This record gives sequence, structure tokens and C-alpha cells, in this order.
Amino acid sequence: MWDNECWDDDGSQARSATAVVEEPQQASYEPTRQSHKSYGSEKGSYRRENRPREHTRSRGGDNSVCIEVRANMIPRIIGKQGANIRELRTRTNARIDVDHNRGASDMGTVTISGDPASVEAARNALNDIINSSDSNRPPRSGYGGTSNDRRDRRDDRSNRYENSDRGGMSKPSDGSYGGRVGGGNGRDRDRGGRNNNDFYGTSDRGQSRHSFYTTDTNETDYEIIDWVSVNKVADEASKERWAKCPPLVKVFYNEREEVAKMTPAQVAEFRAANNNIVVERTFKEAKDEERKPIPNPVSEFQQAFGEYPDLMEELRKQNFTTPTPIQAQAWPVLLRGEDLIGIAQTGTGKTLAFLLPALIHIEGQPTPRSERGGPNVLVFAPTRELALQIEKEVAKYQFRGIKAVCLYGGGDRRAQIEVVRNGVEILIATPGRLNDLVQEGVVNVSSITYLVLDEADRMLDMGFEPQIRKVLLDVRPDRQTVMTSATWPDGVRRLAQSYMHDPIQVYIGTLDLAATHTVTQQIEVMDEEDKFQRINEFVRNMLPTDKVIIFCGKKTRADDLSSEFILSNIECQSIHGNRDQIDREQALEDIKNGTVNILIATDVASRGLDIEDITHVVNYDFPRNIEEYVHRVGRTGRAGRSGISLSFMTRSDWAVAGELIKILTEADQEVPDEVRDMARRFAARKERDGERGGRGRFGGNRRW
Repeated sequence: MWDNECWDDDGSQARSATAVVEEPQQASYEPTRQSHKSYGSEKGSYRRENRPREHTRSRGGDNSVCIEVRANMIPRIIGKQGANIRELRTRTNARIDVDHNRGASDMGTVTISGDPASVEAARNALNDIINSSDSNRPPRSGYGGTSNDRRDRRDDRSNRYENSDRGGMSKPSDGSYGGRVGGGNGRDRDRGGRNNNDFYGTSDRGQSRHSFYTTDTNETDYEIIDWVSVNKVADEASKERWAKCPPLVKVFYNEREEVAKMTPAQVAEFRAANNNIVVERTFKEAKDEERKPIPNPVSEFQQAFGEYPDLMEELRKQNFTTPTPIQAQAWPVLLRGEDLIGIAQTGTGKTLAFLLPALIHIEGQPTPRSERGGPNVLVFAPTRELALQIEKEVAKYQFRGIKAVCLYGGGDRRAQIEVVRNGVEILIATPGRLNDLVQEGVVNVSSITYLVLDEADRMLDMGFEPQIRKVLLDVRPDRQTVMTSATWPDGVRRLAQSYMHDPIQVYIGTLDLAATHTVTQQIEVMDEEDKFQRINEFVRNMLPTDKVIIFCGKKTRADDLSSEFILSNIECQSIHGNRDQIDREQALEDIKNGTVNILIATDVASRGLDIEDITHVVNYDFPRNIEEYVHRVGRTGRAGRSGISLSFMTRSDWAVAGELIKILTEADQEVPDEVRDMARRFAARKERDGERGGRGRFGGNRRW
């Protein structure tokens, strides 16, 4: 398949040189094209041209110095993205222009102009760059001779590459590879005949194409981008754009007298009694003098929504008695117009914590809904199931005609677009589908004033950060932003720092990863082949009132397990990414209404899904990381109920044993001796192999 002409070695060079004599001249070959100088002529000229040649002229009070330098010094003078030459201009206060027309002399010109002192300073700085590049280059191993000799060899090698499209390295092509292309790399195909081994991209006219600095193939002047000016123009354009938006109101909170009179000791006591609520500014390095004090928590619905009797009536219909811990602290923060980061375990009421303030935010805007140009609230969710669940939660609260739509992949696209065009106030969307509709012009997000990133850590894990950032470019910057998460990894913190304004962080318990304490966690260590027998035993011993989610690591495993159950007359449903959306929705509906008591799932169901009466969670395959373990366990023991999680561990799961012990110990759960032994063995293996251990290297089916 590949002949010897594809390789850059001495033998192939000799063979390709022979090929030049034997191959006929191609019609597309241009004999007038400027050839580069050979090694012999280049070597002598390099030594003569090593010192830059200068021409000086004076005009008025300014001096102008024209310095000729070798072409291979041009990139060093300019620097990466123009950094070097921009720094020279700023430091010396001289005008420095670089002109490189790669002709027969293979030289470039640097023109320095300005007052004499500035010109002299710039000339000295330029000489320093040239001299340092010549003298400071260390010899590479196995190469003798001077730096000039080594440079000559590199220039000669470069010339061999650059002449390859004229037969020096490969035969002229009949067009199957896109024209005259040098041999040696498949990446060079289909580039319109350009030889991509040439660093400077030599054109047929002998001129330089510096793709790093210009997009015009005929351009010989280097134009350095002034990013300060560019950013200033962009900021001014952004201010002008957002100045046209309708006015925004974010403050709707009137603190009740009994809440305002709470002493610091009473506030601390309330927070400690409610699962240890912790409230603080996320980024403490901001200016403290500009900050308002963090509001006191509320203990009753009336204290937060007493001014909205119709909303209070909706809450009474749901038979709620008191706010959950995160709701008690989040509602005063959000109603006061602050940005919020809510971190709590699953099943703690985070959805209602941001939803009710969103309804009041929509109703409280001074601009009539028909004149706002689009929806006011956008809720991002990582999965279709979670997005649909939030939509159902919104539907429970009929508040002044506010309508919502759920935009997700796999749903009826035409129906979703029709609902949006008919007018809605709340968008609940997965990032991918929303990004598509924004690009098509169906959805206008510039009217969004209340933004929610629900399960933000999960969205980052699933790779949605680019889509989120792209959509947020078109959302007005003075919006109110809410972010919920069950964990606080670096990616979530980075996202908050980019798109939130001095947020208040409310977390329940601790920021350290922890499983809910209402779940009894059981761990069984076994061989892989014993799992099916154990799950069969578990299922056949279930009580009629039990409901279980069985988590599998792969979609095929979930399908196989559900097929085995059905063949054994055990009713079940399954949910994973390869199932059609209508089947996924039916599976969730069946487990919720009791049609089946067994749901077999992949991690698509591990986040955010609220099936209140799940009594058991079984990790048939132990999750890949400890965060997923916490989220799986959180599918049971929700809303104050108790639950049981059963996890099967094999020897291939030893990499997570140490972190699992921390989770079990924190929740005061029993830790099997086998798990401790796995953790010790893995720690010893990591130490022995220089921290190279882990599931990726020592996991899989590898035995101890």
C-alpha cells in the first residue's frame, strides 16, 4: 500500500531523487516557480547573513531603521499570536513593522521608526532576540557541530520537504490525492495542491502564507491584533445591545417582622436543627462593603409567600406542612434577587426551592408578558427524564396563567416548536435541543431574566458545558441565576465564577461527598458470575409493597437482565439511552403507578428522578466513580422516608473501595472486611507502581 517514497530517510531520498529523472513532467507543473536554494549555497549565505543588515534614513525629527533578517527569525520576532512584537512596541514606544516577501534572498525586513531613543531601544531589543536564538539553543543529543551547522541541516531538511511537490520526495499525483502533494503523511491529502510540509506554506508566486498571522495569501504585512481595543469595542457593543432590553425587577421579598427580629443565636440554632444549613458567599474575595447581609431563614410558607394568597392555596393543595431545610434558606435569598448556588442531597426539595420564586419573578415584571419578546425563565436539565419531571412539577402549581414547555431530544419537535410560538413563560430544556432551536431562530433567549442550571455537576459530566456557554452568550447579563447541584466539583465552581454575580451558597450538611443518612447501605463482595444468582434471590424475596431500581453499568447488561426476568415471568421495565423516548416515559410511568415494581436502569436514571416510594436500590454493577454511587443511593430514602441500598462489588472495583469506606463511615454504616482489604491492596499497588493505579489501568477484569 505504501511505497518507500513515503518515508523521510536517506534511502528514500536517494530513491525519490532517482524518481525525478524517470518521471515525465506533469502538465500542471509550473517551471517558473521559484525554487529554494540548495544546501550548498544556503550554507555559505547563512554565515554571511547571520548578522542583520541595516539601512538607516531620517525624516524630520524621526529616525527610521530598516533591518534585514533571515526568514526563519520572523516567527521568533513576532512571537505567539504577536506577543513578542506587541511587547516590543509597548516597551520601546517605537513603531515596528515586519515585512517578509520570501523571494530569492529568503530574507525578511523589520522597519523601526520613531524618535532616536525609541529606535535605538527597539534595535537593541531586536538584536537580543536574534542573538539569544542563535546562542541559547542547546545541541540535541547525538548531533555534533556548531549551532550554524545544525541550522544548516534543518534548512536543508526543510528544503527537501518544500521541494517534494516537484518530485523531490514523491511522484506527481494523478489527482487522487488532490493535486501536487508531498509524500509522507495522509494529513496532507486534499489540500488543493498545497505542500503542507512547508512551514511557511510557499505559494506558486514564491510568497509567504503565514496562516498564523494572516488569512490573505497575498498579504505580506503582519497585522498584530490589539486585543485591548477589540475587547473594548466588544464591551461597548454588548452594553449598547443590552441597554435596549426592558427593565428588570428582581426584588420581591418583604421580610416579616418575626423573621427580621431573629437574633444571630436563634438563626444559628435554627440552621443547626435543620440538617446543619450552611450559608455563605461563594467567592469571599469580592468586596465586602458592596454586599448585603445574608437574609434569615423562614420557618413557614406564610413568611415567604404570604403576599400571594393564590400561591399559598396551591401549596395547601400539595399537603405541604413546613419548608425543607434548603427551601427555608433559599426562598429569602431568591426573592431578594440574589444569585444562588444550592447544594444538597437528592430528594431534599431543590426543584421547589427555585420554582416558586421563578413564578413570582415572572408575575412581578413591569413589562406586560405580550411585550417581553419571549419567555422569562429558562431551566437547564441534564436528561430528558429530569426535564419532564420538572415540567410536571410546574404543572402542579396553577399560578396566574403561567405556561411552561419542555424542550428535549427525542420528543415531538414540531409540537414543541408550536407551543413555543404560541407563547410560554418557562422553558425547561436539555442543552442540546435548546441550542438547536436557538440556532434555528425558533427560541429567543435574550428575553430570559431568570436562569436555572439544575443538576449542574451532571451536565458537566455529560459534556454539555460548550452548549450551555454558547446559549448563555445570548442571555442578558443582569439576569438572576440559580445553580443546583448535589456535589461541588471544580467544574461547577468554574461555571459559577463565569456566569454568576457574587452568589450566595446554601448547602445542607457538608460540601464533602456524602450519601443520605436515611438509607441503609449494604455491600456484598462476590465474583462476577455470582451476581445473577444473587439478584434472582433478591427479586424473589421482595415484598408486594417493595419497589426497586436495579442499576447496570451498560445498556446491553440492562437489556439482558430485563429479558431474563421476563422469561422467568418476573414483571419489570428498563430505561437507558438506546430506548425510544416513548418507551422511556412509559417505563417511568409504570414504576410510578405500580404497574411494575422493578426498574432496570443505567445511570440515566441516577440523577434527579423523583419516584417517592422506591424502597430499594441495587447496584448490580458498581458505579465507575463514587459520585455516581451517591446519586444512585439517593433514589431511595427520599422526602424523609427510609430505604435500603444493596451493592455488588467484585475485585475489579477495588479502585473505589477507599472512597466507599469514607462514605460508609460518614453515614455510620457497616464496612465489610473484604472492602477494607480491597482498599489496602489497591493503596499498596498505587504506592508500588508510582501512583499509576486506578480503574483505568489496574481495573477491568484484572485480579489481585
